Amino acid sequence: MKILTVLVLVACFLLTLALGAQNQQLVNFDYLLAQGEFQLSTLLGIAFGAGFIIGWMICGLLYLKARFTKNRLGKKVAKQQKELEQLRAEPVKE
Repeated sequence: MKILTVLVLVACFLLTLALGAQNQQLVNFDYLLAQGEFQLSTLLGIAFGAGFIIGWMICGLLYLKARFTKNRLGKKVAKQQKELEQLRAEPVKE
């Protein structure tokens, strides 16, 4: 399954490169402090790469958060099961 995912990502990347190579016209790009003249393919590549990296960072952070929550809840369940076993082992006082 991981191989299939990697192949799809590589195919998308190569498709983006092929489409970007066809866009060689110069465009004006105004950014926060200045402006520049870039090739459209370069600008598209930078935007695609930045989006890809930001997306992976967000997914990674959410994955880590889920793992920490899972570990914390697993410890809590283990503690409660231990307490339950101790309660079952004690004789009932009447």
